[in-house]
Amino acid sequence: MKILSMDVMSTGVIAYYVLVASRDGLFTPIFSEANKGSYSDPVPQAVILTAIVIGFSIQALMLVGVMKLARDNPTLESNEIEKNNTP
Repeated sequence: MKILSMDVMSTGVIAYYVLVASRDGLFTPIFSEANKGSYSDPVPQAVILTAIVIGFSIQALMLVGVMKLARDNPTLESNEIEKNNTP
């Protein structure tokens, strides 16, 4: 559940940035003769794309950790897992 909630939170932050960055009247920065006017800044788009990739890799790493914990501990109770892994 913690991994799922982190993923939902990350998606919410990315959606918020996309909502803030969207403006009417701006064109995508693609070389074309048809659109002459104001272009949107591509840097926030690159930052959001990087955030999506980093979020995906962190989620994959957390899932690997959960798979290792599930293999070593047959319970879902976090208190029991902490007791079993305390030195």
